[in-house]
Amino acid sequence: MMTTATIFFWISLTILFYCYIGYGILLVFITGLKKMVIPKKRKALSEEILPVTLIVTAYNEEKILEQKIRNTLSIDYPADKLQLIFIIDGSTDGSEKIVQQFPSIALLHQPERKGKYAAIKRAMTQVQTPWVVFSDANTMLNTACVKSIMAHYSNEKVGGVAGEKKIASNKTISAVGEAEGLYWQYESFMKKLDAGLNTVTGAAGELFSIRTALFKELDDELILDDFIISMQICLEGYKIEYEPGAFATELPSVSLAEEEKRKVRISAGAYQSVGYLKECLNIFKHPLLGFQYISRRLLRWIFCPVMLVFVLFSNIFIVSYEYVADFYNSMLYVQIVFYVLAVAGWLFVRSGKKAGLLTIPFYFVFMNYCLVKGFIKFVKGRQSVLWEKSLRQAVE
Repeated sequence: MMTTATIFFWISLTILFYCYIGYGILLVFITGLKKMVIPKKRKALSEEILPVTLIVTAYNEEKILEQKIRNTLSIDYPADKLQLIFIIDGSTDGSEKIVQQFPSIALLHQPERKGKYAAIKRAMTQVQTPWVVFSDANTMLNTACVKSIMAHYSNEKVGGVAGEKKIASNKTISAVGEAEGLYWQYESFMKKLDAGLNTVTGAAGELFSIRTALFKELDDELILDDFIISMQICLEGYKIEYEPGAFATELPSVSLAEEEKRKVRISAGAYQSVGYLKECLNIFKHPLLGFQYISRRLLRWIFCPVMLVFVLFSNIFIVSYEYVADFYNSMLYVQIVFYVLAVAGWLFVRSGKKAGLLTIPFYFVFMNYCLVKGFIKFVKGRQSVLWEKSLRQAVE
């Protein structure tokens, strides 16, 4: 039993370390080696003004829709090269009347609501340009975003471009917003590393772009449409580039409960996407993409929540024996302290106070907790594509 517990401990610890730290270290090493061995070629970014369509999906966003429209119209790109489509299917708050005030925007609206991916499919039938950019109604874009994205398409191997997601931040930001912001800084760093190795493994729906011809229609029931759309393009042999010069700024969730609701939905969608992306596991056909997908996504979604339990309880079992190495005692103390700090961080955030460094252990445990809840929802089939919107904080 002691040997079995020790094996479980080391396997669990290794997977956790690799998933959250080791993979990033490995990418830093590999990309650094690539720069040393292979002479760095300056990317030939196109300065040609290419025709592109920007699709904005919205559902009952009356409070922020006009701001989003004016933000979209302020994008620095020739009007005759940028087609704008706002699709607000199912909206019942009069959103269509707001969009109708701006004749340069094509409005798509029908009473029936089928979900975001169904709306995207319907909007794509109206696209007449070779490239398309997607954005959500509750995010604001920087003026140079389209130019920055389109510059990458001079490379025929680029099938899509992922922009950067930022969380609006200032002195009034909530504790939840602080935690969310730190998480997306980590995600942006990892996307940069992934792109340096091969391709970004999944774009965020707040801002990303694809070649129109590469869009494949799938079931309306998709939850993580942005992730699956971009990964399907990778499976076609194209790359998703990362462009930090194109970014979408989003307001943070108004409360921890709202953030949990959003994270659980995303987690349920993550498990759903595994079925759609089975081909990514064929490492003989897609060796590099498969390596990235498993390391960056699959291990975190499926294995890490379980490994956290295994590494704790196997550690407890090991130290219950009379003679064990000091290392195992130390590791158990480290785990206990980590979870105590996570609980302390949770108490701070729950009370609306900023958690400082406690944000890291708290949000780590929180994300894994949401993965477990998301898995249960997915297995029970309770996560609908017609999700309830998460309320967002107004940051002054």
